[in-house]
Amino acid sequence: MKLELKAALEHILNLLKLPALQVVIELPKNPNFGDFSSNIAMKLSREVKSEPIEIAENIKESLTLEYPNLIESIDVVRPGFLNINVNKKYICSKIETIIKSGDLFGYSKYGKGKRALVEFVSANPTGPLTVGHGRGAILGDVISNILKWNGYSVEREYYYNNAGRQMEKLGLSVQARYLELLGDKIDFPEDGYEGTYIKNIAQEVFNEFGDQLRDSNDLLLFIEIAEEYIFSIIKQTLKKLDIKFNNYFNEKSLFQDGSIDQIVEILSDKNLIYKKDGATWFKASAIGKEQDRVIIKSTGEPTYRLPDIAYHRNKLERGYDLIIDVLGADHMDAFPDVLAAVEQMDYPINKIKVLIHQFVTLIKEGKPVKMSTRKAQFVTLDNLIEDVGIDVVRYFFLMRGMNSHLNFDLDLARDESDENPVYYLQYANARLSNILKNAIELGYDLNLNKTDFTLLSIDLEIDIIKTLLDFPFIIEKILDSLEPQGLAIYLNNLAGKFHRYYAKERVLTNNNDLTAARLQLIRSIQIVIKNGLKILNISAPDRM
Repeated sequence: MKLELKAALEHILNLLKLPALQVVIELPKNPNFGDFSSNIAMKLSREVKSEPIEIAENIKESLTLEYPNLIESIDVVRPGFLNINVNKKYICSKIETIIKSGDLFGYSKYGKGKRALVEFVSANPTGPLTVGHGRGAILGDVISNILKWNGYSVEREYYYNNAGRQMEKLGLSVQARYLELLGDKIDFPEDGYEGTYIKNIAQEVFNEFGDQLRDSNDLLLFIEIAEEYIFSIIKQTLKKLDIKFNNYFNEKSLFQDGSIDQIVEILSDKNLIYKKDGATWFKASAIGKEQDRVIIKSTGEPTYRLPDIAYHRNKLERGYDLIIDVLGADHMDAFPDVLAAVEQMDYPINKIKVLIHQFVTLIKEGKPVKMSTRKAQFVTLDNLIEDVGIDVVRYFFLMRGMNSHLNFDLDLARDESDENPVYYLQYANARLSNILKNAIELGYDLNLNKTDFTLLSIDLEIDIIKTLLDFPFIIEKILDSLEPQGLAIYLNNLAGKFHRYYAKERVLTNNNDLTAARLQLIRSIQIVIKNGLKILNISAPDRM
């Protein structure tokens, strides 16, 4: 409905030869002020040097004349607000549009013909995915779905590094546990990985090689076995969450194909590289950044900024129209320098959107669960899925804005009552399914052509229909913000309105015509809930 009003207002601006400013349609804080409100007249007054009240009156007159079926009434309120009431018959008639559109209701062709790349998770193969990785995984997956729902051709990419000091520590940790299995006394490496999974990998090594590697100095073998084992666990976890990737991009390939050397050469030619204390620095201060950054340490080892610069250059050279990075808060300081360097090489960084999600704290019995990745004192994503279920994990990671720290309440997540938002939402779908199943068994006719939608007249019915018609607007809004939280909140709000309706009104009544109209309302609610859950990749059970 908001999109239709927006389109109508845009048409009126064109008709009145007014500047084509962005039209914003809002819900009034006080419902007595109307169904929708717009401040477009006040925005226009600054452009055309006229009183906003006068502009609003002209828009009111034209809108009422041009759209008599859509507009019931318009109040102009000083200093120039348009408070719009939509024709209730028109609102009810739109149920037919929802039902005929079915699983494509809310779908947009905005991104048709455009290619998007979404990079997310990107955890290095040093351990299982944790709850922190889980938030980025779910966000990236749903953002990819949002783009697809808006017509984009989407590729999902996982970027990882299987080289460097952290992988060396992984290999040394596995080697130490392997020698321990052989009965040797060991000094476990400082800052080594101490999880049970390390012992499991060591057991795999022992099962394959016995004691043949006791005196081996081939650390690479231990690293390769550990990497393969851990990556298989990571992929199994992602499979449980129904997350699939088109590409797995290895950072090491950027060294092998000469990309890293090219970056240093290009930046050097632009006088943005210098040597100091044996290290190689990126002269970020010369392009407006606060401080210069080391990109190659005095040991000759690159810092992560250098391959990240090469990686983003690689992404842009692949010709995507939109590139999205879903990153954890620990990348907050680095990515501006990376993008600044890419921009200095004359690449269009406006195609890149970086989304930062904050940390996750598990809460149990009102207290945070203490975690340490290095000491393996953490809850893996697998543990969390096994504890509360896939759908709960997905929804809970989405129900707070990504810029907010997320407290994941385990007690609430385990609760199978209306207090749990996932249960509340899925129970709505199960109720809707049950109503339709009973209606069919009782022989009610679900033929749209015989439905008198004007019989849907009570306030709660009208409110539900208006909420349903907001769905395409919500999808458009999320495409703009790339923040899935809005859809999670919308669906829960819709479920709440349906539950209240179910408690107050009978759908199957003695009046066949009223029953027919209400059954179509039930169908339309279920369509929107299922479409929304499909985007969130959460199941819509017909029975609970």
